[in-house]
Amino acid sequence: MGIFARLAVLIKSNLNDLISRSEDPEKMLNQVVIDMANQLIEAKKQVAVSIADEKRLAKQAEQEAANAAEWERRAMLAIKAGDDALAKEALNRKKEHEALANTFKDQWQKQKNAVDQLKSALRMLNSKIEEAKRKKNVLIARKKRAEAQRAIQETMSGMNNASAFETFDRMSEKIDQIEAEAEASSEIAEQYTGDTLADKFGKLEAASGADDELLALKRKMGVLPAEAPRPEPAQVRVHAGTPTPGAAQVTQAEQDELAAALAELEAQEQQEQARMKR
Repeated sequence: MGIFARLAVLIKSNLNDLISRSEDPEKMLNQVVIDMANQLIEAKKQVAVSIADEKRLAKQAEQEAANAAEWERRAMLAIKAGDDALAKEALNRKKEHEALANTFKDQWQKQKNAVDQLKSALRMLNSKIEEAKRKKNVLIARKKRAEAQRAIQETMSGMNNASAFETFDRMSEKIDQIEAEAEASSEIAEQYTGDTLADKFGKLEAASGADDELLALKRKMGVLPAEAPRPEPAQVRVHAGTPTPGAAQVTQAEQDELAAALAELEAQEQQEQARMKR
């Protein structure tokens, strides 16, 4: 084999491989169905033409038979008129039309048989096209299912890769280390800044507040008796100029301001008591 022949074989093989790999089953099946539908349309046109020819031959045969009958009627008129020669000519014309009628009738019969065969073939072609459409849908569904299964298998294969899980484990360990370092830094900061004591008191206050809310809910539901009213604290009157034991010495201006405030408070209390007596 010469070099050019080998090159031609190589090119053909590469082209065939390229075409095979580029063929999409779904697109190919759709195109085949479209081509078959176009062929069905052309077949219907051919059958329609054949049916028209059949009807034309049938009409021509009927017309020639009618012409033969007409010339027979004319021959009878010639015989009644006593013109035998004219009658013979009419009978000869009658034979010509009868021969044409027989010819057209024979052609019509042959055309009718051909049309029947074409109709049968057309029905068979239509059935095959409908079957091809159904098979196309089934094949496309099988193709999509196979592609989905292949995609799932490829995904599972990728997930089964040990390196991916090792990466997750390594990142988890790093995050645990970061969290531990953050907690240690927070504990150290609390110890050196005195936030530990404040945190303990905060937790104690939160627990006490929860207990108070629980008692209030129980009293509301009637589980516990209602809380007794607390006695009002005794009012302590502080007169101006009387220093509080242990209090620090204040300036004269502050003493005057305090005395004025107390005097105003006593005046308001006296007005309130007078209003209540009324």
